[in-house]
Amino acid sequence: MLAPLHNARQAYLRLASAVGPLPLTLLVSLIAVTAIAWAFTLYQPFAMSASMGSAMGEMEGMAMEDMAMDSMAAGWSFAGLLIFVTVWTIMMVAMMLPAAAPMILIFAAAQARRDRHVAVPTWIFVAGYILVWAAAGLGAYVLDQAFTELLRSHASIDRIAWAPLALGITLILAGLYQFTPLKHVCLRQCRSPWGFVAQYWREGRTGAVNMGVRHGLYCLGCCWALFAVLTAVGMMSIAWMLSLTLVVFAEKVFPYGVRISAAVGASLIVTGLLVASGALQLPWRA
Repeated sequence: MLAPLHNARQAYLRLASAVGPLPLTLLVSLIAVTAIAWAFTLYQPFAMSASMGSAMGEMEGMAMEDMAMDSMAAGWSFAGLLIFVTVWTIMMVAMMLPAAAPMILIFAAAQARRDRHVAVPTWIFVAGYILVWAAAGLGAYVLDQAFTELLRSHASIDRIAWAPLALGITLILAGLYQFTPLKHVCLRQCRSPWGFVAQYWREGRTGAVNMGVRHGLYCLGCCWALFAVLTAVGMMSIAWMLSLTLVVFAEKVFPYGVRISAAVGASLIVTGLLVASGALQLPWRA
């Protein structure tokens, strides 16, 4: 019973001893970047709500069907891609940096033992990590636009009727993924920052980028299904953003992370079955 608590304590002491010699500015900057990303992420839903309320007031006489078609008419555009990927990347910084903090700090500690210049290589490592999530945002934009095009080309589809089934299937698939070997491999890498540094350490700034990208790929492999759920229910859902942030953090940092991952998977499957059957209603992306 006490073994997991002892292991957690030992891990904490190792992390604390590693972080000790690091420059205070590095720790403060990590906290500041995360806080700014969260401020922007939480501001967006309120700004969009206010903007939509104003637009509704100006377009009071327009039919709902016309408004829906207008909202989908933007289609593919470089500006749309840029905005989507920017918002997505900032959101990923907010949601993923807390869980990635142990890996970032241990990388910085390993760097400090080799060179007194720690901040620049560490931020290069973080940039490589974020680059992976930005690329994932590009893929999410393509899927989002393909989904919109499908709705436009099949105007007769009863979205209200099939939406619960689509959302339920997404939840079930995300839950099943929690039990796959790929999920376990990626989660193990994310939960073992010391082992990751020992196995994949590369010298220099190019090495820092390489390590950041590699760790980002493991994180993407670990969490992509959870963010597919976020995309399905709506990227601007504050409740889902906060919930998934806590889930990702618990999986990667808490002593019982593997069990938490399994519990989350089972919960997603049950919720998906209830949503698909109509027994439970959840808000979904419009």
